[in-house]
Amino acid sequence: MLPVRSTLSPLRTAVSFWRTQITLKPGCQICYRQQQQQLRSCAGPSIRAEATDTPDASTSGRTTLPKNFDPATAEQRIYEWWEEHGYFKPNEESSKEPFTMCMPPPNVTGKLHMGHAMFATLQDIMTRYARMTGRPTLWLPGTDHAGIATQMVVEKLLAAEGTSRQDLGREAFEARVWEWKEQYGGFITQQLRRLGASCDWSRERFTLDTQLSGAVQEAFLRLHQKGLVYRGSYMVNWSPNLQTAVSDLEVDYTEEAGTLYYFKYPVADSDEYLPVATTRPETILGDTAVAVHPEDDRYKHLVGRDCFVPMSGRRIKVIADSYVDREFGTGALKITPGHDPNDYEIGQRCGLEVINIMNNDGTLNSKAGKYEGLERFAARQQLCADLEAEGLMIKKDPYTMRVPRSQRGGEVVEPLVREQWFVKMKPLADPALAAVANGEIRLLPERFVKTYNFWLENIRDWCISRQLWWGHRIPVWYVFDSEAAAEASPDVRSSEHVVARDEAEALGVAKQRYGANVVLRQETDVLDTWFSSGLWPFSTLGWPDSSNPDLLKFYPTTVMETGHDILFFWVARMIMMGIAFTGKAPFSTVYLHGLVRDAQGRKMSKTLGNVVDPTEVIEAYGCDALRFTLATGTSPGQDLNLSLERVLANRNLTNKLWNAGKFILFNLEGLEDEQFQQLSQADFSQPGRMESLPLAERWVVSSLHRVVDEVTAAQERFDFGETGRALYDFFWGEFADWYIEAAKTRLYGQDEQAARTTREVLVYCFDRLCRLFHPLMPYITEELWQALPHRGPALITAEWPQRSAPVDEQAISHFQMLQAVTRSIRNARAEYGVDLGRKIAATVVVSSPEVRSALADEAAVLTALAKLDPEQLRFEAPASTSGPAGNGAQHGAETSGRDPGGSDQQITLVVADGVEVRLPMAGLFDAQKEIERLTKQREKLEKEVAGVAGRLNNNKFVDNAPAAVVAEVRRQHDEATEKLAKVLEKLEQMAQMAT
Repeated sequence: MLPVRSTLSPLRTAVSFWRTQITLKPGCQICYRQQQQQLRSCAGPSIRAEATDTPDASTSGRTTLPKNFDPATAEQRIYEWWEEHGYFKPNEESSKEPFTMCMPPPNVTGKLHMGHAMFATLQDIMTRYARMTGRPTLWLPGTDHAGIATQMVVEKLLAAEGTSRQDLGREAFEARVWEWKEQYGGFITQQLRRLGASCDWSRERFTLDTQLSGAVQEAFLRLHQKGLVYRGSYMVNWSPNLQTAVSDLEVDYTEEAGTLYYFKYPVADSDEYLPVATTRPETILGDTAVAVHPEDDRYKHLVGRDCFVPMSGRRIKVIADSYVDREFGTGALKITPGHDPNDYEIGQRCGLEVINIMNNDGTLNSKAGKYEGLERFAARQQLCADLEAEGLMIKKDPYTMRVPRSQRGGEVVEPLVREQWFVKMKPLADPALAAVANGEIRLLPERFVKTYNFWLENIRDWCISRQLWWGHRIPVWYVFDSEAAAEASPDVRSSEHVVARDEAEALGVAKQRYGANVVLRQETDVLDTWFSSGLWPFSTLGWPDSSNPDLLKFYPTTVMETGHDILFFWVARMIMMGIAFTGKAPFSTVYLHGLVRDAQGRKMSKTLGNVVDPTEVIEAYGCDALRFTLATGTSPGQDLNLSLERVLANRNLTNKLWNAGKFILFNLEGLEDEQFQQLSQADFSQPGRMESLPLAERWVVSSLHRVVDEVTAAQERFDFGETGRALYDFFWGEFADWYIEAAKTRLYGQDEQAARTTREVLVYCFDRLCRLFHPLMPYITEELWQALPHRGPALITAEWPQRSAPVDEQAISHFQMLQAVTRSIRNARAEYGVDLGRKIAATVVVSSPEVRSALADEAAVLTALAKLDPEQLRFEAPASTSGPAGNGAQHGAETSGRDPGGSDQQITLVVADGVEVRLPMAGLFDAQKEIERLTKQREKLEKEVAGVAGRLNNNKFVDNAPAAVVAEVRRQHDEATEKLAKVLEKLEQMAQMAT
């Protein structure tokens, strides 16, 4: 297979933002001007000059479709036409229950990747389906301020300019970040448009918008009033490079080669020592105990004794704790409560001192003694050298470690105890657990309920403060009695503080509480980005303004669709926040999708070089092909292995759809405009409309109605894989391959009434197919639907197909029999090498009068599909029940010989119980030449069977070879034997026909 990039990015002659991926250099004014120029050039013509501004009115224009659908020109034109006409906004006139969904806000720094493509596709499918069912539909988009990521981008810009945020100061730095955001922050949303995302962009939100910032302040204030917010010292993930706490989601664990160091802990008042192993020897300097398992006989006698910290001389206790793994290392565990989360838990249980040996920048502090000032890994090397010199190092073994690295900077994250702001989570978690348990919220797939429950049942308090400048500054003001006292505070914090929505309110509260001469300083930390994201479903709709019309109409939302990897970090927090602040669960259904992996199932990464850029896939294959692949290639919670071959196959589906539409329109070209438009009235969905149709038409309409039911049910349960399968099978396997071919017999025949009926059925079925395909393939279906006779201004707002007419099961059964007869004849023609253009005679023998009559009524269709001679096609009842049609022969079986008159050589095809086809074969092929070919094939197969049989008859081989090898040889023997039997049977038939 060619490398991914070599198969993508075909050259485009037109240059526009929509089609061209610009590599934007942050801060580069040339790139910025280029982007803005291209954005201005995006305005395209309306989708169709005749079909624009008249809702519920038929169009009178006629369109000739080009030879091929060109996504490069059509997608931008169609999308802009949708957006310009307001089709993405909710239908305010509908009285149905609203469908509301909030887009998971991508980072403002983001660039479109396959994860974005997945969520945008699935959410757009849900939205388009809901819109077509007549519900007021709001898909609300927005972006996240991405505190760490955005601050890093701008700090790199400043570094390139020879300055820093510290040089600028906080206010100027924040202004610089806003400037960057205004220039480049819309890049990701423009890319989402390319995927066809039908969001209401007029309601687009940003987590640092004024209204959303107010919601964040209000939420913090209310949590504080309930006693759920506090400041304390606990273990956090610390980034020495960024000098801030980071969330668990921002830490990646990588398997890396490391070293397991074994060293001695001298036991006090003894010649003994405790052997201890660690991968982080620099943390020895913060140890406050050595733990052993209480049932470990090797160390029981040392429990309660003192030992000395190597290179420090501090005395610490040997303690017993069942957490210790006796099989790891030496079975003795150094306990460093200040630098390991598990040790911290043991320390809390055992009342151990917490010693922090590290500064914020990753250097060692004064608690490290002579190692003070050394960078942590330099300290590791020096400490190990000193242990060696003192005779305290036992050995060093290679060891594979799970190393926590910052997702943003890549540096090793340190577990450190730091004073931070926290939220008590247990009171918030209990209602969130109940909401899922009582069915108020449904998780798809349901297996994630166990994961959800486990997380919330074992939840820890949430560290919500970050040592950054970009973000929601925590609305806490520290209280001082003078300016001098405030300036003298090393971290501008005091023991007293107030929480308020703004500084004026804070000053009023502080004066009332502490007196008129107070001085305030606001907390310098900002809130974790996930805090504002947790409010997203209701803050975006106007909360805390309970009278906001959007909040009243669209909250709670309907569905939250997102990746299963952020079920706890985001989804659970939205549920907890939603219930806490609104009294309602923020959504009723959570749909969790999996990861998009490469064709081999590997996670996409720059290191592996297997990243597939969705914009390049769109360039090469079109957006519809990519969307159909993403939607149908997975099920809830399952990862998708994305192969470009599948995308290519689905582009072929779009081509088939396009060609079917062109065929239909070609056969409408001779109609007057009035006749053309009258076809938009064709409707076979009501009872009584199908009875007068011929068999093929009753079959295809009934099959379509069955698919309408299947697809609607699949859409309701979010089974997009089943939606795609049902549509693909019906459209390609039934409508295109069978009905269009059958329709030609009437379209090109002499019966104008039959042709008119067929045109009505073709337009009706294809109109409904466009509607059913539309949520998955929006662009090509809109283009085709606009060219068809249609009612209404746009497919995007057209009614979802419904039917009250019963499915004609008899018509389906009868036409399936016609298909079976056709396949049998086609297979026989191919097997005997009958020339493709040769029309042959056939006698169809059917025991059921009803079935025989139905097939005879469609003689012209059978003649066309099976390449039969209409003058020599007969339909008969069996002469007796002793022949193949009634003797229980296997379906598809074949006999040969002469017909009852003895004049023609013939073969008899058993199609089904009571149905056979007799084909006179005289003169249609050279029997002697066929015998020669089959004889050579027989000889080859006899040698093959003898060879594998010899191996199986060899007891030594069977007894000693691997079971899988023996099984494979048996399979080869069975397969060759079966082929040989068929060749022998065919030789016997040929011998009869050659005589």
